[in-house]
Amino acid sequence: VFFSGHYAGPNFGVRLRNGEPWKKVYGPVFMYLNSDTSDEPRALWEDAKKQMSQETKKWPYDFPLSSEFPKANQRGTINGRLFVRDRYINRELIPAKSAYVGLARPGEVGSWQAEAKGYQFWTQTDDNGYFTITSVRADTYNLYAYVPGIIGDYKHNGDIIVRPEIQIQIGDLVYDPPRNGPTLWEIGIPDRTAAEFYVPDPAPSLVNKLFINHIEKFRQYGLWDRYTDLYPSEDLVYTVGVSDYRKDWFFAHVNRNVDKYNYVPTTWRILFDAKNVSRTGNYTLRLALASANFAEIQVRINDPDARNPHFTTGRIGRDNAIARHGIHGQYLLYNVDLLGFQLINGKNTIYLKQARASSPFNGVLYDYIRLEGPFGSPQ
Repeated sequence: VFFSGHYAGPNFGVRLRNGEPWKKVYGPVFMYLNSDTSDEPRALWEDAKKQMSQETKKWPYDFPLSSEFPKANQRGTINGRLFVRDRYINRELIPAKSAYVGLARPGEVGSWQAEAKGYQFWTQTDDNGYFTITSVRADTYNLYAYVPGIIGDYKHNGDIIVRPEIQIQIGDLVYDPPRNGPTLWEIGIPDRTAAEFYVPDPAPSLVNKLFINHIEKFRQYGLWDRYTDLYPSEDLVYTVGVSDYRKDWFFAHVNRNVDKYNYVPTTWRILFDAKNVSRTGNYTLRLALASANFAEIQVRINDPDARNPHFTTGRIGRDNAIARHGIHGQYLLYNVDLLGFQLINGKNTIYLKQARASSPFNGVLYDYIRLEGPFGSPQ
């Protein structure tokens, strides 16, 4: 129940080997299985509501008395402030408004996403970047963060040792997000979801009435096959400065269904004009993914038939956001270096090929794509 890979994917669970000890407090969890012999269709529902009312009065049961559930005076607090430093947005430090800041087991940048053995404690910053994380179990943690509107992940250098009844004042923290040069163009919003992109209506035979006119259109079933309906023979083409990602960028880069059971890879094209290309300059393509499942994104520049891609992610991802009607999974960021001589003054094309096609669920959800020019070039 707590670690099911059915919805999230097999990467998001607990693996214990060689007699490794482990325990973690969950709960309380109450399951009520009722039965009824009458013909009244609402009898079970009414009985369940009655039971819920009774159980609510018993909250919080007696689980806080457990020695495995530390009391308030056995926990600690951490305070601080987070800034973003991106000279191409603002020359001054930017308070990280509404950023997510958390404590989790020590690990690499972004490792908290797949960490389930330990406890995590999270909060959001206020409008000025200030944060407080309370009721933290005594332990050793790393501090992680990510900021809406900013790509990448932040990790504070050094361990955070939380002790009972101690308030840690960590002070001002500064996140330097990935940035090599000015933004030449961008697609989407860096918010770790694909919600801003085009989500189609479901096939008439698969409509879930609960989600008609609902803000979360992606909850409908079978949307992966709607790509084939919309692009039966030619793949998606997005023209920078002309196309609108809210209407013209399909929310999931999936395969095309060529018959009932077979799928083929798809290649999306990004068309853009480049002026005053620096032949010796270094350009950077940022590919932020909101989800990936047994996928491989290959990048080619101005030549769709190049034998070897300029860049490939290799096989990535084992989360089930596409199949389970989600809009984000594990966040991944790829930084693709481009040399100036690979671009031309005038019309250019970036080809994004999703090369794995063993099932309808091979694919990615893009979060955000950005092309940066050389350092010091005009925005």
